[in-house]
Amino acid sequence: MKKLLTIIIAFVALSTYNASAQDDVKAKAILDELSAKTKSYSSIKATFSYTLENPSAKINETQEGTITIKGSKYRLEIAGQEVISDGKTVWTYLKDANEVQINNIDPSSSDAITPSNIFTMYEKGFKYKFEGEKTENGKVIQSINLYPIDTKAKAFHTVKLYIDKNAKQIHSIKVLSKDGNNYTYTVKSFVPNADVTDAHFTFNAAKYPKVEVIDLRE
Repeated sequence: MKKLLTIIIAFVALSTYNASAQDDVKAKAILDELSAKTKSYSSIKATFSYTLENPSAKINETQEGTITIKGSKYRLEIAGQEVISDGKTVWTYLKDANEVQINNIDPSSSDAITPSNIFTMYEKGFKYKFEGEKTENGKVIQSINLYPIDTKAKAFHTVKLYIDKNAKQIHSIKVLSKDGNNYTYTVKSFVPNADVTDAHFTFNAAKYPKVEVIDLRE
């Protein structure tokens, strides 16, 4: 469970844009439009599927999850875990153990990878290339490959980004890892400007009877 959570947080997001690092004009235009549309939303609620594949190891596992985002705040629920952040603190609740771990977000790390940026993952640290488009279930899907600039610092070598052309929304993300694992995140439903309060992004221990609290903050 903890390994799954680490994978999700490690691969689903990045934050701010670095135009000088990019080299494909058409891909840049598409990503600029996607970024502008996404950042116009006050909040986002989405459901998604997460699939881990490793053909050589004969692994093919799928989990369903939900995520709510409001600025730097987020709430992610998947595989018996809830990861909640108010932008300063992160609570990780493990259902099977009835345990919550509390950590601070490191404000010194401008490249922090968090679920709050799941829909803007392409914006920093990548070169990119437009791969083409196809029609899938009546939707025109544009394909862009992302390649990390600092290859040694990343556990993956390629990210395949699939975009709904008309909606200007991410359709799915596929991460190709150096260890042979492939991670695919497919958006099932997407609700922009969702009505959600700030209380949704804090952990309320009263709602989790007898929860064990492990405070890891320094």
